[in-house]
Amino acid sequence: MQMYNLSFQLEKHFGFSQFREGQQPIIESILSGQDVLGILPTGTGKSLCYQLPAKIQSGTTIVVSPLISLMIDQVKQLKASGYKSVVALNSFMDRAERRKMLEHLDQYDLIYMSPEFLQNDWVMQHLVKLSISLFVIDEAHCISQWGHEFRTDYLKLHQTISKLGEPTVLALSATATPEVQTDIMDKLKRPLMEKYIYPMDKQNVSFAVEHYATPDHKIDRMIQLLSDQAVPTMVYFSSRQWAEKAAYLLQARLKQRVAFYHGGMEQMDRMLVQQQFMNDQLDVICCTSAFGMGVDKSNIRLVIHFHPPSQLESFIQEVGRAGRDGNPCASLVLYGPKDHYLPQMLIESELPQMDHVQNVLRYLQMIWKNNTLIPSNDEFAELLELSESQWNFLRFQLEEHGVLKERTILKDPKETFVERNLEGLINKRWKYKQAKLTEMLQWIHHTSCRRKSLYESFQADIREPSVPCCDSCGFTMDTLSFEKSEFQADVDTWKERLAIIFRQGARYETKKTGRSY
Repeated sequence: MQMYNLSFQLEKHFGFSQFREGQQPIIESILSGQDVLGILPTGTGKSLCYQLPAKIQSGTTIVVSPLISLMIDQVKQLKASGYKSVVALNSFMDRAERRKMLEHLDQYDLIYMSPEFLQNDWVMQHLVKLSISLFVIDEAHCISQWGHEFRTDYLKLHQTISKLGEPTVLALSATATPEVQTDIMDKLKRPLMEKYIYPMDKQNVSFAVEHYATPDHKIDRMIQLLSDQAVPTMVYFSSRQWAEKAAYLLQARLKQRVAFYHGGMEQMDRMLVQQQFMNDQLDVICCTSAFGMGVDKSNIRLVIHFHPPSQLESFIQEVGRAGRDGNPCASLVLYGPKDHYLPQMLIESELPQMDHVQNVLRYLQMIWKNNTLIPSNDEFAELLELSESQWNFLRFQLEEHGVLKERTILKDPKETFVERNLEGLINKRWKYKQAKLTEMLQWIHHTSCRRKSLYESFQADIREPSVPCCDSCGFTMDTLSFEKSEFQADVDTWKERLAIIFRQGARYETKKTGRSY
């Protein structure tokens, strides 16, 4: 193992005089060739754990990132701080630009891309020519949380790692129970990963749950609260329709600048809203779970859940976006008597029913007998009335069972064991998701300390908070008081800014912000 003066390298490349908790031991293990699973709280500089090794060791580092906006933002920040040999490969690049970038990949130390991009044969043909020293999965909980239904290409990453010559693997997350940690290592085929697990309880957040009879009462409460607290705020909803509706209601009745954000918006519009919020040109975001991952905004003071998420892990991730600067912040859940129906409906939309399975197998058998290709994913899902998640789940499992390969059917889909195995897998996932939802609802109705009950599944010891703890321990939202935020306008036009950002920040230069990575 080559010896590195890591403190010197940290100062030289990033300008920091000391490491944050967890960074140095993770980096030392990576540089020794050890696969690592790192669980570090939000805002503690997880990305430095691979950015510094990418700078000082030979070879190329690949970072698998779940969101285009996240990888573009990280590349922009790195380039602004002087780190030039970094690029993000994504679907916004036109074919000519992508070809040019792929032909010059050996010029980059650090390459960001999505798990879906890694399944592209054209991309892999170029990557296998490189010497890959480190393979990083950022937000690694997505393997367990999204991989089984929504984004099944996460479950193929172990194949990609093998094709790339078995480089050192680093999986990073801010939120993973022991069960999820095991699932991550299992899906990556890395049972011997060195684990570095650090406390994730946020000491500067106060928790509260308030119960209301109707959605209108919840809206009124939000308006009253936000009128008193003019601070950067994120409000989470379980549906796109509610995010838009609430944003319009708040715009009409508040002085703050309010916008909505969800996965149904055009990518350019989503990036516009995110960048405006990041630069303090928006005060309140009404969003679905599509917003927030990797958002490095330090002064968010309030996270409101208008609807509860379907699991505690999601809740912790979303609350973790508040108070990254260490100053006091708060989490408020507004709960209504029918709010458990929405996450239940989401679970049902993600997993196929057995009649879906039987229809798919019958249709595939017909195609197999006619020796034709199956339709495209979108066409197939629409034809058989499946959601995207339902078809992704079935397609991946059929590939695992040797029935499908891309658009070709390899054997009779109606073999008995396929249907039986699919039924068992669906029931297993359904029970798992139901158990997660039950945990979330139990926490909402909990009467003892919310902080302890929230984090006890993730860590043995809960630290003393630096702010009033929770409503079970005497805290109320009406006693909340934040310093007013100063919002400053940006001199650039957003059309110009976004046009540059979507080109991976290759020609985007800003003054050095001094932000920690």
